[in-house]
Amino acid sequence: MNEKTFRVLEYDKIIQMLSQRAVSAMAKNMCLELKPSHNIYEVKERLAETKEAFEVVLKWGSLPLDGIKNIDEIIKKARKGITLTPGELLYVCDILRCCRRLKAFMKDGSKNESYPIIFEIIDSLVHIKSLEDAIEAAVISEDELDDRASEKLYSLRRSIRDKNSKVREKLQSMVVSYGKYLQDPIVTIRGDRYVIPVKAEHRGSVPGLVHDQSSSGSTLFIEPMAVVELNNDIKELLIKERVEIERILAELTSKVEDNADVLEHNNINLAFLDFLMAKAKFGLDLNGSIPEINDKGIINLKAARHPLIEKDKVVPIDIRLGETYNSLVITGPNTGGKTVTLKTAGLLTLMTMAGLAIPVRDGSVVSVFKNVFADIGDEQSIEQSLSTFSSHMTNIVDIIKNVDDKSFVLVDELGAGTDPTEGAALAMAILETFFKRGAKTIATTHYSEIKVFAMETQGFENASVEFSIETLRPTYRLLIGIPGKSNAFEISKRLGLVEDIVDRAKEFISKDAAKFEDVIQNLQNKTVLVEKELEEAERERREASSIKKDLQEKKYKLDTQRDKIVREAQEEAKRIVKQAKAEADMIIKELNELRGRINDAAAMKEAEEARKKLKDKLNSIQVKDVNTLPIKDGMVPVEKVKAGEEVYVTTLGQKAVVLSEADSKNEVMVQIGIMKVSVPIDKLMKDVTKKKEVKKTGTSGLVKQKTMNVSSSIDLRGQTLDEALYNIDKYLDDAFLAGLESVSIIHGKGTGVLREGIQSALRKHHHVKSIRMGDFSEGGSGVTVVEIKK
Repeated sequence: MNEKTFRVLEYDKIIQMLSQRAVSAMAKNMCLELKPSHNIYEVKERLAETKEAFEVVLKWGSLPLDGIKNIDEIIKKARKGITLTPGELLYVCDILRCCRRLKAFMKDGSKNESYPIIFEIIDSLVHIKSLEDAIEAAVISEDELDDRASEKLYSLRRSIRDKNSKVREKLQSMVVSYGKYLQDPIVTIRGDRYVIPVKAEHRGSVPGLVHDQSSSGSTLFIEPMAVVELNNDIKELLIKERVEIERILAELTSKVEDNADVLEHNNINLAFLDFLMAKAKFGLDLNGSIPEINDKGIINLKAARHPLIEKDKVVPIDIRLGETYNSLVITGPNTGGKTVTLKTAGLLTLMTMAGLAIPVRDGSVVSVFKNVFADIGDEQSIEQSLSTFSSHMTNIVDIIKNVDDKSFVLVDELGAGTDPTEGAALAMAILETFFKRGAKTIATTHYSEIKVFAMETQGFENASVEFSIETLRPTYRLLIGIPGKSNAFEISKRLGLVEDIVDRAKEFISKDAAKFEDVIQNLQNKTVLVEKELEEAERERREASSIKKDLQEKKYKLDTQRDKIVREAQEEAKRIVKQAKAEADMIIKELNELRGRINDAAAMKEAEEARKKLKDKLNSIQVKDVNTLPIKDGMVPVEKVKAGEEVYVTTLGQKAVVLSEADSKNEVMVQIGIMKVSVPIDKLMKDVTKKKEVKKTGTSGLVKQKTMNVSSSIDLRGQTLDEALYNIDKYLDDAFLAGLESVSIIHGKGTGVLREGIQSALRKHHHVKSIRMGDFSEGGSGVTVVEIKK
């Protein structure tokens, strides 16, 4: 991508704003290093990540990432065997604590399904509980260990406290005894030794060691001989304490080193989650949305707003390109609105290619381009004036050398700065060159000749920035299909120029030119009215769509409630029948007991008939099976099945493939999508409607068909390893028949299980010549590139 384009379109300001939303230093660097990609698959993946992060922020505020730090340098120190400081160990603990919180956050199963990309990253994090607990138990702050970090440290510190107490007690008694010799009746410390401040003239009255003196020399800080031994003991204990602290820190450092790979993985993935949250927060701050993308050069920005202009000042514009025309020529007076349009189209395209949400209305479309070229002034910002002709031409020459059908070209005031006739001619020739190369182009100009050229040339379209004569200011609304009118005479009159001079000026221009300008003015007026009517119609359509959606949701809720009531009623009916049968069995049991006690044959016969009637009546009660779904037309019951047959499972309302014949329980194993279930054979149906005849083709036809239809990549994300290996085998056969030289296997990053399994199988595959990990532009570790044998 052209670095000058980034500078001209002020892309660097966007990523600076993005980085301010990140928490950790590593995520900030990810933001600052973010570049647009011309790979549509990578862009789709980036936008999918941003969309998920969007939804998380909207629903939950953010992920629990508070306090994460970049521990990359800490891990490097641990690997070199350099003992970590308590503060560095706390950074490691923060990372582990964050992993624990994220895993707890994702425990809810619904989150796993709603945010599969973020879930995959969080699921790959490893929480090392033993290391987190060890650091928490040992480290209090960035420069202190807990007394309980070890039994020895506890014992040493207790001894130090005892010795300190004894020294202070001893010195306090000496302060009283030597009070008249002291500068102040206090006990202080010099060089880790307890001392008392003695007046210099009484040095001989207090036997001891001098450790320091005041700046004036009037006070000597003396360690009395009576406490020297105690101070020595304290010094020795302090040395032992430092040794024990070093031992504990070294032990914790060793544990960090043992888990360095896992911590590095956690560090990178936490930073990436932070980066995703930054993208989401930035998009929300812009009131942005995720556009649809393509690689066909189609752009349709709805209510687009330049992200660097204040929200209360920016005017939304609609920009369309690439469907019915490939070149858009914006004409009109030099009011600044044209340049804003160019920068908006270019900057929003770069942001989309970088995977960012953009400030547009939902339903907007952006294309991915191999190159975006911009010639907008000489290093100018939106407010600056135009550049010289020579600097324009230098940029245009560079663009022409590199432009192709995958390029997006933005040119401001094409042909300006030289003779108008020659400048207009050059501009038309340059625009024609861009068009013939297949590039998508938006250009601004004030030459009338180019307006006519755009009107007469197929593939070109005129546009203008609306201008208000009453206020003498542009409205910044883009009018596509209408060339711009200069408005020089009207502006001059409004500014007070004598009407006679204006009338005389009109006589100098041809009648055809004047008439052309009047036609443009009429078109602008009519276009404004039509667009207002369209906006009103669109508003009403959105309201109708919203009402329809609400009604559909209400209908769904009512249907769901109705189904729930029916199921509950049926379950209740089953319960009643079950209870009735239980009561019947009890009655029968009582009748049998009665029959054993009664000798009257008539009574026995009557009791037996009553029992039989009761049983027959209960057995006649049936409740509809609540688990059976409606049967589709053309379906008949299945008596026998064989592996590979397609059947319809009535209990699930889904088509399935038979995996095995009926077992002893008369149940059949079937596969529905990736799910395998065992189903009774009487719950299966078969479609007997006439199937379409499959046209037979020869080998050459098959190869030709494969060549036309085989994609250069296959996406296996979300599949199990068995499914992925089956699909890869079939895909590589097709790719070999199609004569493809290399293909991309997209398996995602995740935990690496799917990637390792796939790569292991690929190394042994008979169609594979070599494999490699995808580079940054191809998808990185989420993609394996396969070179196919010829």
